[in-house]
Order: sequence, then C-alpha cells, then structure tokens
Amino acid sequence: MDASKTLGMTSAISLAKPKPSDLEHTKELEEYLRDAGMFETDAELNHRFEVLGKLNTLVTQWIRDVSINVKNMPPQIADTVGGKICTFGSYRLGVAGKGADIDALCVAPRHIERSDYFGSFYDLLKDQPEVTEMRAVEEAFVPVIKMKYEGIEIDLLFARLALKEVPDSVDLKDDTILKNLDEKCVRSLNGCRVTDEILRQVPNRESFRLALRAIKLWAKRHGVYSNVFGYLGGVSWAMLVARTCQLYPNATASTLVEKFFLVFSKWTWPAPVYLKQPYDAKLGFKVWDPRVNVQDRFHLMPIITPAYPQQNSTFNTSQSTRAVMVEEFKAGLQITEDIMLAKATWDKLFQPPNFFTKYNTTLW
Repeated sequence: MDASKTLGMTSAISLAKPKPSDLEHTKELEEYLRDAGMFETDAELNHRFEVLGKLNTLVTQWIRDVSINVKNMPPQIADTVGGKICTFGSYRLGVAGKGADIDALCVAPRHIERSDYFGSFYDLLKDQPEVTEMRAVEEAFVPVIKMKYEGIEIDLLFARLALKEVPDSVDLKDDTILKNLDEKCVRSLNGCRVTDEILRQVPNRESFRLALRAIKLWAKRHGVYSNVFGYLGGVSWAMLVARTCQLYPNATASTLVEKFFLVFSKWTWPAPVYLKQPYDAKLGFKVWDPRVNVQDRFHLMPIITPAYPQQNSTFNTSQSTRAVMVEEFKAGLQITEDIMLAKATWDKLFQPPNFFTKYNTTLW
C-alpha cells in the first residue's frame, strides 16, 4: 500500500507487513474464538440464509397484495413495484456468532405505509407457523417487529422510500434516497447505511472481521458491551476496530487487537472517532456537530457513524463508564503485549475480571 494513502481522517500509523509470528498469533486467536463459539457452522449460516430468503419472499408477496387489494393498483403494475429485505449489524458485517440474532430492514416503495407494515404485514407474519414470540414495538425510537423465525431471533425494521418501485439493485448508500423521508424511515435506514459504510472504510475485511470478533468477546467477558448501561454497543465496537484497521492497514488480526488497545488507551477523549470526513448532505437532517449543537459538546466519548446523517453512537457514556473502559483498554494492552512476546496466551485476555477483587467493597 502507498505510504501516502489516507484511510479515514489521517494517514496510517504503520504500513508494516505481518511477520511470521503475527500470522501464528492470528491462527491461535482464531482457534480460541472458534472454541468460544464466536463462529457459526456452515449449517447455521445456511439456515439464516434460507430464513432471510423466505422473509424476502413474504415481503415482496405482501407488497404486491397490498398494492392490488388496498391501493387498487393494476396487477401488471403491482408485479413491478418490488420491495426487499436488507440486513445490517453483526450478520451483515460477517461477525455473527452462534445463536446471534439478525437485524434486518424491510424496504418498501412509497405507496406502502408504516401502518400497512404494522397492520397487514404483522397479521401475515402471525399466520406463519414458523414465526413465534412475535411483538410489534410501533412507538419505539426506531419502530420494529421482533420475532423468532424458525428459531432465529429477528429484529425487522421498516422504511418506505420515496420511490415508485424498489428494485433489487436499489442503492441505499446514495444520500438522495433520504430525500422527502420522515425521521423514522431515516433512522430505520441508518442501520444498513452505517454497516455498509463501515465495511467500505476498512482496508482488509477478513482481518477486520477476526479482530472484531475478538474485541466483541473481550468486551462481553469484561462487562463493557452494553449501550444501555453506558458502555458501547455493537456498532461502536465495530467502528473502533475499523479505525484501528485504517491506522494499521496491513496488520493481521492479532496485531490489530493489540493496536486497538494501544490506540484507545491513549485516545484523547472527548476527541471524536471518525471513519471518514463528515459532511452535511443538506437534506435537513440533524448531524453530529458540537460547533452547531450545544448538546453535542457534552458527549464524553463520541464515536461518529460514517453515513449521513452522522450520529454519535455513544451518547449514553458517562464519566465513570468511560473511566472503566479506558482502564480495561490499558489492561488489555498489557496482556496483548505479553501475548506477542509469548509470555501469555489468548486465554488470559478473555478471562472475566474477578468482580470481588476489582470492586473491593461490601455489597450489603
């Protein structure tokens, strides 16, 4: 790779190619993650693929039926309006582990309303013998239908585009697709747009995926994987790993894990983490910008999504949760440096900390 090449906001820290020991450490890391259930079997992957195919068929059939029976569209026109399912999150990033859920989005043409989705489509799903544990959360910040389909947990969002038809080839990354959409549709589309933009911003997807699997397992084992409790959710961890990949574009996954801890234990928070130059597409949606929005100035650990309208994915972070994470980054750096020097094995990185040693206080 050309040394002058910039990935993201800055040039790379190192363009060093992997050494034989790096490849060996990566092999050991992958073996550990496989044993820990961080990979699906081919059968599980195929099952997910089939389930998504069935859901896609249901969606296109439902859109056609609503077009004819409710919107009085001639059948030959209804045959062309399209609609489809898109995935995002860990499944789309290619890092889903055993038993992981699927985040998906139902994309519909403009004559299909959200009320149709939570009405007739909900009823259609309810009639499917494969669907269990279904509930609609229509009033959520991002409205969703949650269900299990053939045992796989699925969160299914809805977005209607301002288009007469939604062909398979529709390009969701194009900002103009957001034109004339309401906030809820924009938020629903955001998952797919952000996930795909993250993948576009990393120099080596294979190394990114393995490093992200490792960081996700580490964060879960160390109790810092949670948006709700003021730590980081899946998309935030993905963006931090992606930024590390940009800074070390030729590194193997084992090196990326070490450099992840190096970079973010020394990061000067609240300096924001960006994967690409932010911009305003001038479609009227609010973007994260502390120069303009007063409340953005109070964010303590901003990690900014790379697709318009850019948002901070970590607005729940507090002084105390940030301090906990920085301490964990420092401890992770020490352990991974030992692993690289063959003074420790990967097992040590993924050991959950002893709660009672760490928080030496009386709990009653």
